[in-house]
Amino acid sequence: MSRARPPPLVTGISPKEGPAWTKVTIRGENLGTGPADLIGLSICGHNCMLTAEWMSASKIVCRVGPAKDEKGEIIVTTKSGGLGTSTVSFKLFRPERIGILEQSAVWVDEVNYDMRTNRNKGISPFSLRPSNPLGIEMDKGKVPQKDLEQIFPGMSGDFTSENFSASWYLIENHAGSSFEQLKVAANNLKKQASKKNEGSLAYVKGGLSTFFEAQDALAAIHQRLESDGTEKVEGSMTQRLENILNRASDTADTLFQEVLGRKDKADSTRNALNVLQRFKFLFNLPLNIERNIQKGDYDVVINDYEKAKSLFGNTEVAVFKKVYAEVETRIKALGNLLLEKLLQTPSTLHDQKRYIRYLSDLHAPGDPAWQCIYAQHKWILQLMQNCRDEFISGKRVGVGALELEGDARPAALSRLSHSASLKRGGSLRSARPSTWPFETPQQVQFVEKLSDVVIGQLPNFWKLWISYVNGSLFSETGEKSGQVEKSKKNARQRQNDFKKMIEELTNRLVKLIRGALLPTTLPQGELSVYGGWEDKMELTGAWFTQIIHTVRGCHEALSTLEIPNDLLQVIQDLLLELRVHCLMVTLLHTSEDVKRLAEKEDWVVDNEGITSLPSKFEQCMVQMLQSLKEPLEIKPGEINVLQLDQVQDQAAELSVSIMKVFINCLEQLSTKADEDFDASRNISVDLSSPDRFSRIQEGFIPTSEQRLLIILSNCQYLERRTFLNLADHFEKHGLTGTEKINRVSMDAVRELDGKLFEAYIERRADPIAGSLEPGMYAGYFDWRDCQTPTGVRNYLKEALVNIIAVHAEVFTVSKDLVPRVLSRIVESVADEMCRLMQCVSSFSKNGALQARLELCALRDAVTAYLNPDSNTSFRQALDSLPQLHSGADKKLLEELLNKFKSSMQLQLTCFQPSNVQPVKR
Repeated sequence: MSRARPPPLVTGISPKEGPAWTKVTIRGENLGTGPADLIGLSICGHNCMLTAEWMSASKIVCRVGPAKDEKGEIIVTTKSGGLGTSTVSFKLFRPERIGILEQSAVWVDEVNYDMRTNRNKGISPFSLRPSNPLGIEMDKGKVPQKDLEQIFPGMSGDFTSENFSASWYLIENHAGSSFEQLKVAANNLKKQASKKNEGSLAYVKGGLSTFFEAQDALAAIHQRLESDGTEKVEGSMTQRLENILNRASDTADTLFQEVLGRKDKADSTRNALNVLQRFKFLFNLPLNIERNIQKGDYDVVINDYEKAKSLFGNTEVAVFKKVYAEVETRIKALGNLLLEKLLQTPSTLHDQKRYIRYLSDLHAPGDPAWQCIYAQHKWILQLMQNCRDEFISGKRVGVGALELEGDARPAALSRLSHSASLKRGGSLRSARPSTWPFETPQQVQFVEKLSDVVIGQLPNFWKLWISYVNGSLFSETGEKSGQVEKSKKNARQRQNDFKKMIEELTNRLVKLIRGALLPTTLPQGELSVYGGWEDKMELTGAWFTQIIHTVRGCHEALSTLEIPNDLLQVIQDLLLELRVHCLMVTLLHTSEDVKRLAEKEDWVVDNEGITSLPSKFEQCMVQMLQSLKEPLEIKPGEINVLQLDQVQDQAAELSVSIMKVFINCLEQLSTKADEDFDASRNISVDLSSPDRFSRIQEGFIPTSEQRLLIILSNCQYLERRTFLNLADHFEKHGLTGTEKINRVSMDAVRELDGKLFEAYIERRADPIAGSLEPGMYAGYFDWRDCQTPTGVRNYLKEALVNIIAVHAEVFTVSKDLVPRVLSRIVESVADEMCRLMQCVSSFSKNGALQARLELCALRDAVTAYLNPDSNTSFRQALDSLPQLHSGADKKLLEELLNKFKSSMQLQLTCFQPSNVQPVKR
């Protein structure tokens, strides 16, 4: 029949060599299914079943007996597998022949040492017994310990206890075992007991001859003593034997004293060497600790120390205590070194975790993890303050000094700075002279450097705290241990302290930025600590936009760490104020830019009758709105600044102010004296445009009347196009109050338009109207005594020519202005003609005909530009004349009118509707 299981195979033994009675651990495969299955174990030919203890199918523990062979195999025999084989061997040391008592003493010392070691480790000798005496699978019950103590008062489930209760043991360890399994367990106990009895009996049988010989010797000695006890010659035999032995001893001492002394010395030396060899780990440990510390192998040092502590921590041997004290001294120095390295800054998160684990393994006093967190907190605060002090003291004058030592700049902020610098025409990474107009201001550099410090250090600081909270500082795998639980408990107790640290860091960041950008928002007492930027350059809206981008990047980086929002709220509040401030600064600077637009007026009129000034104004406003796009953008967690009532009102007022500033610029241009215009002409021209050079070369300088017309045309364009476009842009970018801004702007430009229009009409209409009366009565002309009319007199033709000149002047600037201007000019002339006719007391027949001819000629010439007022004036003037009753007079009047129109046809053509576009001057 084939065996149910393969034969045992021994693949390892530890240790592999040693003297007799050395405790060894045998490992292999198929070493039995239980204690009862193991029926044989021999090492170097010696039967070791008496000390064998079956642990599992792959492990057996026993002691090596005094075998004959110095080196041999380990053979295991089981019921289920039969005789086994071995791939390893054991070497047995044979000490020099010494007395049996000395051997026994050595073995007993070893046993005593093992027992002492076990006691030091807290191991009871009884714990060496099998952990599963029944030999069946254990099934732990769910009965609470307290209930078992109540059921079995005064008893115990430990089978080594004097008050052992089998019922307790079965309920606790085999509550789920079946009855059949318990029957198997009972048989296992019986087999173990019989095997131990048989083993002990076999061991005694092997030494029976020795016992019998000793018994015979003792009996012979006893009989001899009894027979000699009656003789009194020279005392008893024992006394004589004692004297003989004493003399022999003295003689032997005399003869062999030197030899024995050398032997004792050699024995002592041999014993010392044996001790050194056996415990060389301990004696070499101080030197090994020093070497490993120098190499940085702290793991090896800690492992060796733990091993030495478990073996010699409670030793009573003086030599061991002395060496172990030296080890403790070296370990204490190592702890101080590790703590110093832990608190050293800067350091990486990996190194911090490593040093904390080392200190935890060494059971260093205090809480190294919290000490590290506290030191990091102070160091980050100092870095932030040093950053401000460096900029205030002027040590950082170039952009190239922005690099953070030992820390790479985050990619996002790096790209931001690079792109922003390119837009300004330079690189933030290259130092520029202080006179360069586009150098990054000190405040902007400071905010970027400060953000680098926070983004570079605070994440590792937060991760260190998280590792402290979840215990991963002490265990990479997250397994529970006393140290991990202690760490979690300490973290819970210090949670509020760490929260205050984060609050202090964020508040310090916010206050430093406020001191540089918003000093008025800080209390007076904090300005000396966080302020000091008064002598630095004032920032524009574009720089504030970059700062907002940087602070937002810092906030987003901290938010990704899952830091609670309440700890980052101060940064959100700062962002809100920066966005509001950026809006106001941008509006104020735009107002200044608009004010300077008047210097860029080139008076070049396009086909629509406008100059480039309205377009420049609209472009300036659009650029302003585009620059405000990012500050006004609403990021997660932010609010719309334009929904704040105070901000709405201020933004609307500033926007209206910008519109009024531009309108005031137009008014100033219209009222500017000619000599002032001539003096500023050459310095106000944009030298970047080639058209400007051509205009300078042409020497074109508009007159005051031409400037009025050009500005009137610009005002109409503003009302018709620009302001409506800006209203659309305002709404597109979310600016509120657009209706108010548009309404006020329209009212202001209309008011300026009316004022300029009246000024132009006054300059052009008054001379024409004023020339009518002198021309009418030139040569002492009298309406009551005049000749028959031969045509329209020259004064009226001169007035028409003057009107034609005005028409040409207006048409050259803007065709759209012609009807409006000429209507008022004609109205003024008609009113003056009406006044002059009404002032005539009487007309002769020829005078009435002459007056009617001139009025009709004038009316017919400017018919296209008559308005109700001018029609009324002409009608009143004609009504004041005598009526023509004669057909001849009417015919003459018609002939003369036709003659006038025919002779003045070319001149009067301009008064007819035309599609001809104005020519650019």
